[in-house]
Amino acid sequence: MTDAALAPAPKPWIMGIAPYVPGRATADNGRPVVKLSSNENPFGTSPAARAAYRSAADELERYPDAAAVELRAALSAHYGVEADRIVYGTGSDEVLHLAAGTFAGPGDEIVFVRYGFAVYEIAARRVGAVPVIAADADYATDVDAILAAVTERTRVVFVANPNNPTGTYTPRGEIARLHAALPRDVLLVIDQAYTEYLDADDDDGALALARTQPNVLVTRTFSKIFGLAAERVGWGYGAPALIDAMHRIRAPFAFGIGAQRAAIAALGDAAFVEESRDHNRTWRAWFGEQVAAMGNAGLRALPSKANFVLVLFEGRLSAETAYHALMAAGYATRWLPGQGLAHGLRITIGSEADMRAVVDVLRAEVEKAG
Repeated sequence: MTDAALAPAPKPWIMGIAPYVPGRATADNGRPVVKLSSNENPFGTSPAARAAYRSAADELERYPDAAAVELRAALSAHYGVEADRIVYGTGSDEVLHLAAGTFAGPGDEIVFVRYGFAVYEIAARRVGAVPVIAADADYATDVDAILAAVTERTRVVFVANPNNPTGTYTPRGEIARLHAALPRDVLLVIDQAYTEYLDADDDDGALALARTQPNVLVTRTFSKIFGLAAERVGWGYGAPALIDAMHRIRAPFAFGIGAQRAAIAALGDAAFVEESRDHNRTWRAWFGEQVAAMGNAGLRALPSKANFVLVLFEGRLSAETAYHALMAAGYATRWLPGQGLAHGLRITIGSEADMRAVVDVLRAEVEKAG
């Protein structure tokens, strides 16, 4: 008998998982570059959040509050949601995994749209469920395609709004139509990681659905506009029965004392959030216009409501060539051939200087490509 036969064998569905690949922060030779690959806030973090984080430096020996009472109270006050209907985790990633692990298992199906967030497939396969990919509508969420993919084995449907990595947005009426047509025993998860970048009139109604419907869960994160990606603070909101079930399998200590204090302070710094949103709106629009001006060369920027733009390369200049040129110039972007987007680059909206430099590189590469 071989040594391999005597070793523990992973479940076959685990070996079917392609591990998540984070955005690059260095060039191939290890040289630091400007990171426009992970959709981080170019302004960093609120000064108030930094100060709150530092206040925990003398309490490193203490376990954090496993019930996150203060954070749930702050979320309740800020978003008008009930504190006892909040689940929290190590980033919204963990909350997404909790949803899959609580409501699906071997033989069940989990549906999500093509070009959706990579974690959805990982979360499905991790619990032995079958990932089912619904067709897109020019890279956007297609409600009819999702509904056509639902079967009697479907247990969870994941929808990111705005979507990552495309930046596309599904309006309130379409979200309501999707929910209304789903069987009541299917959990609809609306992933709102980028919702704070939306304008006020872009509310997709997901929180209202989660308040009144027993099969809707909304997930959010502090990693994006709040600039707390390092601290991994995420949360979800839904019906009491959903939240109670998910609490039973979550990690007891999702994030530290400093992370919780920083998150609470970040919620209170409205000026920082507004400045971040305004900057993103301005430079996202500018960047889209600059890419559109290169349309004759086959570049296309998908309409985005998030803090990034997916640029498609449909002419002589390839996304791979542009990716390496930008990296050589000191800018890491996200090339996603593993997600069927070998012809696209997802580019985070950075500082004004960053965006102007990225456009200069793209223009130069377009000229080289002829």
